Amino acid sequence: MGEWLVDNWTEVLGFGTGAACVWLAARRNIWNFPIGIANNLVFIVLFFGAALYADLGLQIVYLVLGVMGWLGWSRHRAADSRALITRMPRRTILPLALAAVAGTAIIAFALHSYTDSTTEIADAATTSVSLIAQYMLNRRWLENWFVWIAVDVTYVGLFLYKGLNITAALYLLFIGLCVIGYRGWARARARQGQTAGPAADSAAAGHPASLSGAATGA
Repeated sequence: MGEWLVDNWTEVLGFGTGAACVWLAARRNIWNFPIGIANNLVFIVLFFGAALYADLGLQIVYLVLGVMGWLGWSRHRAADSRALITRMPRRTILPLALAAVAGTAIIAFALHSYTDSTTEIADAATTSVSLIAQYMLNRRWLENWFVWIAVDVTYVGLFLYKGLNITAALYLLFIGLCVIGYRGWARARARQGQTAGPAADSAAAGHPASLSGAATGA
């Protein structure tokens, strides 16, 4: 058992911090951000060893986005210190979809040209779409959970292919937590509408917990 833990400590630690991060995010708890940052550090080590270079780079970006999201959520919380939820504006759907496609193409080209990656397309796609999902989470958009579910399903297959079975199991757990997160956020959104009314809801949507320079995208 001890030898197994030594050989797999990054996956085990990544499992624990990752599950805690998503569970806290599902509960709209701001502590999901510091736990998530710890998870990023663990996965940087893990993905380097697995030659998942785009995902390694993604973890570094997550560190920055995590700090920004932490600051943003701290400015937009309800009386119970949980984040206020907004809906994704329809006008953002096409730009974000195009950004995901462009990001996938650019990252896949870089991985194919400059690394020994054997999964450049899957690695690039999950990285690009994950950035979109994190951007949506930072802005407290309810629909972020749908994007995370799609990403996590893809990650399960990728990690199984790479032999990272513990991490694949973690992402299976993430899928369930994302479903719980969506349901919890949807109920919270409904309660906000009942207690605050349309005017207050509109005001909250006008001042999202966004990234710095959010107009430029993730």
